Amino acid sequence: MSNLEFLNRAVLSPTELEEFCVNAMLKAGLSREHARVTAKVLVTTDTWGVHTHGTKQLRGLLKNVRDGRLNPKAEPEVVREAASAALVDGHYAMPMVSSTMAMNLAIGKAKKTGVAFIGVTHSGHFGAAGYYANMAAEQNMIGLSMCNVEPFMTVPGAKGRVLGTNPIAYAVPAGGEPTIFLDIATSAVAVSKVFAARARGEQVPPTWFVDSTGHPSTDPFKIDDGAMLPMAGHKGYGIAVLIEVLSAVLTGSAVMGEVQSWVLDLAEPPNQGHAFMVINPDVFMPVETFKARVDAMIQEIKSAPKAPGASRIYMPGEMEWERREKALREGIKLPPDVVANLQEMAEDWGL
Repeated sequence: MSNLEFLNRAVLSPTELEEFCVNAMLKAGLSREHARVTAKVLVTTDTWGVHTHGTKQLRGLLKNVRDGRLNPKAEPEVVREAASAALVDGHYAMPMVSSTMAMNLAIGKAKKTGVAFIGVTHSGHFGAAGYYANMAAEQNMIGLSMCNVEPFMTVPGAKGRVLGTNPIAYAVPAGGEPTIFLDIATSAVAVSKVFAARARGEQVPPTWFVDSTGHPSTDPFKIDDGAMLPMAGHKGYGIAVLIEVLSAVLTGSAVMGEVQSWVLDLAEPPNQGHAFMVINPDVFMPVETFKARVDAMIQEIKSAPKAPGASRIYMPGEMEWERREKALREGIKLPPDVVANLQEMAEDWGL
């Protein structure tokens, strides 16, 4: 069965999808190790049902490789280091590789010092921030991850694009309950959701973005000259500024208008910055005690009186874990736009 026939199946196994992505990256010149790290990030994201940030992203990333904006042979390098902090130069390697390395470094340092912060410079689009936060949770620690992106969001009082939709994620390990995790853009929604709606021929809510005149729009085609709205107004704006400082200003990466879009046909590399933080609960109390306390908190939240018409209260990340369990059990059902994107990528690289 050819790769394209494999993609036409209604349901794909995560293992097959991962192998397909690895093969594409090998064709693009990545090492098998780097390809596997990247594929795991993207396919895991698809199992969560977050298809805007899963394997759909690979075609654009490999276009960056072909255009010389990412270096398939590069190896991320620690260039500055202290006991509980470090700066990683990604050298424009595949961003998932630099990010995974940085979070593993943060985890290792937090085991020794209790808290760690790792910044990454000279990188690009790292996919879903939640993947890296969950790496820490898998080691019984609290993880945070974030990055800056090119300006695509307006701010209160402005009309055009000022800041990126800078995403942030956290993950908190629990005992018997699923890991709590949240992965959000600081815009009302991720920009990719507007483009996904456009590909499907659908309108979007008027609370997502404004057009070139600064007025709310439901036409996803108007995003080309428009700007995303920050989530919760000044609150999303304020958090986006913090992320810009931690992931870009502090790491020496491109800031705001200096950031080059990873999706456009540009010559310069993106130079996005990333930041990863890990907190080791064992510094404060035995890990099992901490996880039991998290379980108790979760149970209290979920046992709250239900609003009319509500049958269940979900914790952050709970829906994603349930989707992942189903995907691992039954396979992944990719949306048509993702399948089409992967088919085009296969053709790009002659798979």
